[in-house]
Amino acid sequence: MLIEVAYALKDRQTLLSIEVEPGTTLKQAIEISGIIDKHPEIDISQNKTGIFGKVSKLETVLREKDRVEIYRPLIADPKKMRAERAKQGKLMRSDKNLKN
Repeated sequence: MLIEVAYALKDRQTLLSIEVEPGTTLKQAIEISGIIDKHPEIDISQNKTGIFGKVSKLETVLREKDRVEIYRPLIADPKKMRAERAKQGKLMRSDKNLKN
């Protein structure tokens, strides 16, 4: 069966189409694809993985035309970043009110 293995960096993406046997797991597909040779920074014991944007376990059995995705670690906590932006917005609004 045909599947894809994808890994995206900030400035480029690697997308590999490979043929695998039915019953192949997500982990096996990553290993078979050779993507780790192209991106040695990938550590599948640490990086989250998924299928079509849904986080999935390495033991997940793949289906025809699945796209296996390897996710990079977040550099910032999204909740903290949102809170920080909200705080900045409040400061900007209060500064405008002081000027009027």
